[in-house]
Amino acid sequence: MSWQQKLENNQIVVIDGGTGSELQRQGVPMSEAAWSGLAVHSHPGVVRSVHEAYIAAGAEVIITNTFGTARFLLEPAGLGGEFERINRDAVRLATEARDASGTEIAIAGSISNLPPGMDSANYPDPDAELAGLRELAKILADSGVDLIALEMMQDTRHAARAMEAALETGLPVWLGVSCRQRAGGGGLVSFDLPGVDFARPLDTLIPMGPSVVNIMHSDINVTPEAIAMVRERWAGPIGVYPEVGEFLPPNWTFDSDATPEHLVEHARSWVDCGALLVGGCCGTTPAHISALAAAFG
Repeated sequence: MSWQQKLENNQIVVIDGGTGSELQRQGVPMSEAAWSGLAVHSHPGVVRSVHEAYIAAGAEVIITNTFGTARFLLEPAGLGGEFERINRDAVRLATEARDASGTEIAIAGSISNLPPGMDSANYPDPDAELAGLRELAKILADSGVDLIALEMMQDTRHAARAMEAALETGLPVWLGVSCRQRAGGGGLVSFDLPGVDFARPLDTLIPMGPSVVNIMHSDINVTPEAIAMVRERWAGPIGVYPEVGEFLPPNWTFDSDATPEHLVEHARSWVDCGALLVGGCCGTTPAHISALAAAFG
């Protein structure tokens, strides 16, 4: 049964866990400019093994290692000329892992719209940014992904360009939004934009027409409030794949207290709130996904 069919029947879909952080955990160095985006070029065998591990753990959707592979991210890392090969190889590695498993899982092509070095001063001009996002979305679609997963969408300008590029492929689009608690309490704000109320990107991006809205790369504890805010605006499927740990650029710091059992305990409450897709983002491992698959698969 496909992920769409499961959602139509109100059945849980298990997503994979953190790819970039898992690559780091297995010894792949992270890039200042593109984080895990260079791994397909430098450590393709590890990238494939990470996909294989998540499939073996029970993931029904795996996400390509293309979060940091837009041309405007690869160029500052010195690999702009390898843009097409890196992205086609990223899809190929995920496809090989799926085919070797003999399972009918889906492959999601990840697209972020974060700037080089995650510094907003480094964004290209709007036309160049949209062109770069369109280029990435097209090559992912042409390479055979089943859907586009937009990740860490946080604002109303850059994220809207990513949505536009993704929707142009004609593939299903998962809108992944990220939030955190406002300093001092009093509601949610966009993850890296403490002055932007979380409602603003939701009000801009949801009407553009995603297939799924995911609350991702957000702290476990803010998820119930985030689900409620999304549900006020969206009647379709909601997913959750949170982060556990902390980012100290360019590396992820893992949280040993965030056990697989801990994630499952919280995931039960998200499912009770209506979430139909569950998985993990940075800091989660195949063990976390195995626990989710045992509980919900």
